[in-house]
Amino acid sequence: MEKRTEIFAGNNPFIIARRWLGEAEKVELNDPNAMALSTVDGDGMPNVRVVLLKSVEDDAFVFYTNYGSKKAEEAFGAGKAAFVIHWKSLRRQIRCRGIVEREDGPVADEYFSSRSILSRVGAVASQQSQILQSRNFLMDRVATLEAKYGENITRPEFWGGIRIRPVELEFWADGEARLHDRFRWARDTQEAEWTVDRLYP
Repeated sequence: MEKRTEIFAGNNPFIIARRWLGEAEKVELNDPNAMALSTVDGDGMPNVRVVLLKSVEDDAFVFYTNYGSKKAEEAFGAGKAAFVIHWKSLRRQIRCRGIVEREDGPVADEYFSSRSILSRVGAVASQQSQILQSRNFLMDRVATLEAKYGENITRPEFWGGIRIRPVELEFWADGEARLHDRFRWARDTQEAEWTVDRLYP
């Protein structure tokens, strides 16, 4: 097997992902944790949107959302999702496909309470993905909740994390003359060992 060096060094893909994200945080102007999340609906029609990755765990990636949103309904309906993170400044990307699960316990509570009061109120006020009659209606909901709860607003049951446990991860780095470097970590189950392969660009 080819020895991986420099930016691809190491056998643990989550450590590599954290390292790349840390490097991106130093050079990306906005949202270095932005990722394009892909799901499919019950008819197999794909959807993609940008969300913010909030943590790289030892064996998973976590973001947060309204569980009534299309992204959550589709992710849990299929039981799986995919994402790609692209850092133009680093000329690198990470692709992931995996199994999804809820994070609606103490970890979600802690993250929700760490958000600004306006972000917390906004999360409670928004009926995400539903039809909104006007922006004024939304802002009235926000004002009502601010007046009702003040600083004491807590995470609602309909809002929490989605954890993606990968079965496949690909790390890509731009190469001269489009001779890119690509390495894929793959496994059949969460318990299986990773198989690592270099891919043609």
